[in-house]
Amino acid sequence: MKKLIKIIGALVVLFVFYIANNQWLQLSKHTLQVKTLPKEMNGLTIVQISDLHDAKFGRHQQRLIEQVKKQKPDLIFLTGDLIDRNNYKLGRSLEAVDGFTKIAPTYFVDGNHEISINRVKEIHTALQKRGVHVLNNEAETFHYNGARIQLIGISDPLSGETTEDMLAKALVNVPQDQFKILLAHRSEFGEKYAQAGIDLAYTGHAHGGQIRLPFLGGLVDHDASLLPKHTEGIEQVEQLQHVISRGLGNSLFPLRVFNRPEIVVTTLESK
Repeated sequence: MKKLIKIIGALVVLFVFYIANNQWLQLSKHTLQVKTLPKEMNGLTIVQISDLHDAKFGRHQQRLIEQVKKQKPDLIFLTGDLIDRNNYKLGRSLEAVDGFTKIAPTYFVDGNHEISINRVKEIHTALQKRGVHVLNNEAETFHYNGARIQLIGISDPLSGETTEDMLAKALVNVPQDQFKILLAHRSEFGEKYAQAGIDLAYTGHAHGGQIRLPFLGGLVDHDASLLPKHTEGIEQVEQLQHVISRGLGNSLFPLRVFNRPEIVVTTLESK
């Protein structure tokens, strides 16, 4: 009997650990001092959602939507892998999008999963019908308090184009002296983003290393590299501030360990 109780107790602990690591949403809040930000945009708040992979957070995604709403964002960025190619449930992810678009202007770029499932047109159409700004190697001007900045979005290199070519295409008509925010999926190309003159970039992709080790960081990335770099947090690359999300969902390996699903909130302050 005692042995059975111990087994049940161990199973309960494992279940709670699984729920905490995969369903307990974490808010990561950052205040960024941005030298080139127009002073009229001081206090601009951005929520980043990355790598949802069709994960579910409450009925109709209400837990996720409510957490985003509480942040009172001025912009919401979806930085790829909204869906999962191995468990395609677009409708589930669109429930979250329906909530986001009621909160703030919402922008999206493709991740590798959108490209690899070969249903990009279907996904883009569904998002655009909901009022999402789909940035496919292009830029849009964003107006706020009488000032303007450029929001640039590039697709994933799995599309067949290089990151350099996609950036060049997106930036072709962007004034060099305007503040530029980039939405991209891949976190490993920070140096290329900086070389293109980007001021602030938002990426994901690495899932924080999926399994995180205390004091060491992420264990493995998508290329099976041990202790990978560029998995989470804020990185400075020349003039570029690079915001990297650990993401929300999983792909292939179904468990996040010491790596809670992350909503990234950044508030920008002009120097």
